[in-house]
Order: sequence, then structure tokens, then C-alpha cells
Amino acid sequence: MKKGMCITYEVDGALYVNMTNRCSNRCSFCIRNNGDGAYGSDSLWLEREPTLSEICEAVLSHDLKNYSELVFCGYGEPSYRLDDAVKVTSLVKEKYPDTKVRINTNGQSDLIFGRDTSKDYSVFDTVSVSLNSPRAEGYAEICKPRFGISAFDAILAFARNVRRYVPDTRFSVVGEYLTAEEISECKRISKECGVPLRVREYIGKSE
Repeated sequence: MKKGMCITYEVDGALYVNMTNRCSNRCSFCIRNNGDGAYGSDSLWLEREPTLSEICEAVLSHDLKNYSELVFCGYGEPSYRLDDAVKVTSLVKEKYPDTKVRINTNGQSDLIFGRDTSKDYSVFDTVSVSLNSPRAEGYAEICKPRFGISAFDAILAFARNVRRYVPDTRFSVVGEYLTAEEISECKRISKECGVPLRVREYIGKSE
């Protein structure tokens, strides 16, 4: 495992932010299983977590007008550094008010912090929540959350709550890991929660 300090990297016209390698899941399909980097980036395994000032410097070293959006994602669960993601986003919005900001999350920040975190997400334009199964047992098997089987219901509650503050809140699933029936069930859940569903492709081994 090669380590470095790659804080930002580009994907399909967007600028991604890699702040942490901590994650509350060990997903079977995680891109981290396929190599040290993604989409031609340097290693996304961090020597240490960057400071807030280092993240701000890395993000603002780019002209954000040249990107379709700023995305908190990387090789870890960004909500572990939710406060810093909020601060970076607020700074970006001051300097680039037209820049759209998305956070990709496993939806477990309420469990991570032991409180309702939904209002904290109001600074983001888009919140993408990984659902990945229509059932708690299936989610536990695929994603192996450290919070156990209770993680699934917490994720549904999180998405419903966040959508009150961020209208563009969405679920995502990896289509290759689910049957047509399971995808149909995920669509039913998304409809019940009032949160749209995106079926995405599995990201294979990066070059």
C-alpha cells in the first residue's frame, strides 16, 4: 500500500476531496479494494489526515470555475470530518458562490456522532447516500458496518431527515451487487422515503 498526501483529484470534470481514510463500513465493492488510487490519481491512502488549512489550500489552489462540482468522497467516509467539510464548503461558497458541492456518504454520521446531524448538511447542494441493499441483513452482509444491523434503519432515517434541508438528497446502489428484485425493492424504499434512487455501475480496477 503506497501512501501519500493526495487531497484533491479530478473525476469527469469534477474536483474530488480526499480528507480521511476512516470508514465505518468495509464494503465488498469498495474501490479501495482495487488499488491505491482512482481515475488516474496519485495514491489516496493518506500518510496522515490533512489539517483543515491544508484541505482549504488544496481545494483553493484550483480555479473552481473550471469544475462542474466539488465532491467530498475519497478513500474514506467524509462524514468523519463533517465539521471540516462544512467549513471548507462555506469558504468555497464565499469565493465561488456558483460552485455546486456534493458529499458522498454512507449515511451513518448520526451513529458516528451520536446525534442528529441532518441540519449540518444544509450547506451542501447534493447529498448522495449509499443504500446498497433493500434489507438490513443484506446491507450488513455487503457493507459490514461497524454499527451492525442497526445501521440500515439509521441510514433511512438520516436520508429522510437530510432531505428537509437538502432537496437534492439521493440514494445510490451498485447494480451489479443486487438482483432485479432487490433493485425494485430499493426503488420502493426510495419512494417511501421521498429520496430518489440512482443505480450506479461498479467501479473496477483502476489503471
